[in-house]
Amino acid sequence: MSTILIAGTSRGIGLGLVSEYLERGWQVIATVRSEPPPDLRALERTGRLKIERLEMTDRGQIASLAQRLAGTQLDILFVNAGILLARNDPIAQVSDEDFARILVTNALSPLRVVEALAPHVAPAGTIVVMTSGLGSVALNTSGGTEAYRASKAALNTLARSYAARDPKRTVVAMGPGWVKTDMGGPGAVLDVATSVRGIADTLAKAAGKGGSHFLKYNGETVPW
Repeated sequence: MSTILIAGTSRGIGLGLVSEYLERGWQVIATVRSEPPPDLRALERTGRLKIERLEMTDRGQIASLAQRLAGTQLDILFVNAGILLARNDPIAQVSDEDFARILVTNALSPLRVVEALAPHVAPAGTIVVMTSGLGSVALNTSGGTEAYRASKAALNTLARSYAARDPKRTVVAMGPGWVKTDMGGPGAVLDVATSVRGIADTLAKAAGKGGSHFLKYNGETVPW
């Protein structure tokens, strides 16, 4: 039975990924920052879901999770993290505190999780970080959402840097599309089920390729 660890599963796409992989017959380890929501608890009835606590900005909790996973081999490590602050502010108006928080949450902490848990990923396994099309420097022709864009571009750079140190491993920066979540808003074009189904299909095709890839949920390659 294949095993995936999904970090960040309290709601939205993370929760949707848990449901999708359970439906596909996988063993799922799901992390949450605090008390698991009822929708996640309900999925435990499958008998293939294990819920762990993890605040990704806490280095001690990351280390503790790595220790608790002793003897566990993962086929996919999927780190899903993201906050959106100062959405409409040009970068010069973003406070130091908000900019530091968004970079630590969206870029630094996910790679700390990757570094700590990579030893548990099978040699032919896949490491995934949840990015955004807004993190593409090449596609940024409209500006806007500047602090968030910067954090996801930083995440992409760190993911590629990690892949350069571990070139045999498959590392994917995954763009989920514009999804109807608390962050995406009601005007988004995709529902969660469509996005996560596409993500799972895309990762199945990318498995074992090695190197770093910036992919959209529907399998399209996104320019860095």
